[in-house]
Amino acid sequence: MHKFKDYYYGNNIIGVDEVGRGCLAGPVFAAAIKLDLKKFPIGINDSKKINKKKRTELYEILIKHCDYSIGVANVDEIEKLNILQASLLAMNRALKKFINDKSIILVDGNFSPSNKKNIRTIIKGDQKCISIAAASIIAKVSRDNLMKNLSVNFPNYDWENNVGYGTKKHMEAIRKFGITVHHRKTFSPIHNLLIN
Repeated sequence: MHKFKDYYYGNNIIGVDEVGRGCLAGPVFAAAIKLDLKKFPIGINDSKKINKKKRTELYEILIKHCDYSIGVANVDEIEKLNILQASLLAMNRALKKFINDKSIILVDGNFSPSNKKNIRTIIKGDQKCISIAAASIIAKVSRDNLMKNLSVNFPNYDWENNVGYGTKKHMEAIRKFGITVHHRKTFSPIHNLLIN
């Protein structure tokens, strides 16, 4: 049915993942999800390994049938805390919905957003745990939709396509039009442009 190990999924599992850490613009998003094992869709995988159409299809099914939550850390928080701490903050915000849930929480990566005993970190968890992979889809599509909406008022930066990552077109737009309130000024590509 799928490539994930049985150990990493079940009715008592909450998966957590974040997206947007490497972007030059926009917030970082995290999602937490508890799969309904009778209704979750076939084809779940790490969101980076699924094309946009399939990702959107899976997202629509997941948000309809599964219990989930999204947490966001904005650009000001990223600048103030650093991207790692902002990512952990977004994860904590996503997990607030499940604060009284005794399920095992599986988090992608090697940093835990909390010292709770029921949290486990899994390096490359989005490739090993179906719940984390599902969370990555929720976070990715949610963030991409936000960046697409932001691009309406900032059309020069191609955010509807690059979703804030430092593509050639995005970097050229920064040099030509400057930065916006949504850009992360402490990130080295932008910081280096500002000090030159």
